[in-house]
Amino acid sequence: MEASLEVRELQADDISLIADYWLTSDPDFLVSMGVDLQKLPSREGLTNMLTSQLKTPMSEKMAYALIWLVDGKPVGHCNVNGIEFGQSAFMHLHLWQPETRQRGMGKELVIKSLPYFFDNLQLQELYSEPYALNAAPNKTLEKVGFTFEKRYVTIPGSLNFEQEVNRWKLTRKDYQKIISETHS
Repeated sequence: MEASLEVRELQADDISLIADYWLTSDPDFLVSMGVDLQKLPSREGLTNMLTSQLKTPMSEKMAYALIWLVDGKPVGHCNVNGIEFGQSAFMHLHLWQPETRQRGMGKELVIKSLPYFFDNLQLQELYSEPYALNAAPNKTLEKVGFTFEKRYVTIPGSLNFEQEVNRWKLTRKDYQKIISETHS
């Protein structure tokens, strides 16, 4: 039987799940994603940041998170930050447990996430810059239909060390094409 995949907006009850992911994941796994372990915030810091995200109007959000569900159970999150409302944002993909990774669910979960980002934030462009050495998100973005733009060295986020990343881009036009293909 095929798993049921769903996406919904972050709720207050999800905050502890995201904090647990960041604070209890295997350190080697976090480093393989490009995380600088010294930059991880405290549980209180994560909780406060995510709680404020819930209270901020859509047009003023600095970050916006979705929860990924398999058979009704939360298994990961997808979020954007660097939001320029009506313009662009940067997307991040996270499956919380090793048993949910590399099972082919990422493409469908990302596609189900796109309307939240493009429609709710009125985006024209969505970017993602995964660690170049982390194959899974790079393969997923390509399968979804993102366009590879470039590989370069940067510190891609507040939790990262300097690293080589692949920049992927999805325009509103490409998003609309993907959505029309999935609904036909």
